Amino acid sequence: MASQISPVLSPVLFLPHGGGPLPILGDKRHEKMVSFLRKIASELNEPSAILVISAHWEEEQATITSGNQPEIIYDYYGFPVEAYTIQYAAPGNPELAKEIYTLLMASDIPARLDEQRGFDHGLFVPLKLMYPEGQIPCIQLSLLKNLDPAKHIALGKAIASIREKNILIIGSGMSFHNLKTFFSKEIDSSKENEGFNHWLIETCTRSDISSEQREQRLIEWEQAPFARLCHPREEHLLPLHVCFGTACAGSPIAKVVFNDEIMGKKVTSFLWQ
Repeated sequence: MASQISPVLSPVLFLPHGGGPLPILGDKRHEKMVSFLRKIASELNEPSAILVISAHWEEEQATITSGNQPEIIYDYYGFPVEAYTIQYAAPGNPELAKEIYTLLMASDIPARLDEQRGFDHGLFVPLKLMYPEGQIPCIQLSLLKNLDPAKHIALGKAIASIREKNILIIGSGMSFHNLKTFFSKEIDSSKENEGFNHWLIETCTRSDISSEQREQRLIEWEQAPFARLCHPREEHLLPLHVCFGTACAGSPIAKVVFNDEIMGKKVTSFLWQ
């Protein structure tokens, strides 16, 4: 009997998208992040399509962009005028959107397609740095408004099979996201930042933690050191849960590909291959 050849699985990447449009406006506090995003794209095989789970889109049920040419959503305010002229003309991919919809429904996860929804800055900011020509079709999958970590891991598990089709999966958020501490010179959160960051790296990368233990730690993430200071609201962390769910059947151990400061805070990016 001929042996079966295991499919090559596409990478899964949890990355930081920084503060609004600042990374592509030349903000010096994002220089290391910008350098990382430009470099990481060259280290990955060019995907046939990209799926982004952005911290900036929540719906009651899992929703997938399904338009042919989604527009840009300037979902930020208070920035210079050039922030509202940024373009990223990547096409959509209605066929892939329908496939993900089918996978979610087959796993008893209510889902819907949205032909009108555009790309928010959780997509166009990092991808403009990674793939500036915008030639690769993209779609977005929403978070769930319930912010339930177990349900977001389940989202990832339901769509894991698309890794066999050269689809790059990106969770776009931040491993640290406390706006008050980002913009306050009076609050020193370096101890808390380092404590939670260490726990997150340990959870995602240690080889002596089983996949089941890893999943339970992520579900119970609020028990991590300084969890609620680092994430007063968890929408910027949950894209990581979707990434883990997508990767856990094939490559549950991530590697750190970025661990440096953005706006004075230590922020980490993980890659599953």
